[in-house]
Amino acid sequence: MKDFRQLERIVRGFSNHRRIQILELVYQYPELALTEIAEKLNINFKTAGEHVRRLAVSGLILKRNQGAAVRHKLSPRGLLILKFLRTLE
Repeated sequence: MKDFRQLERIVRGFSNHRRIQILELVYQYPELALTEIAEKLNINFKTAGEHVRRLAVSGLILKRNQGAAVRHKLSPRGLLILKFLRTLE
């Protein structure tokens, strides 16, 4: 069983409307680079980077290097969280 601090880290990872948007976007378009995420959401590159970093730290997004770009996709945990969030709509 996970301890409560680990659960808190996961919840804090998606406790922002932009991060939820990023989860949905990466689900729809796997393997997006950070610049593409920022462009599609019409947000600042640094802001997008911080949101993606928090999602990665909480284990909701996986990163993969491809040359100079870093590609992003949902982790299995990220997919479960996105399904959970959809049940709340």
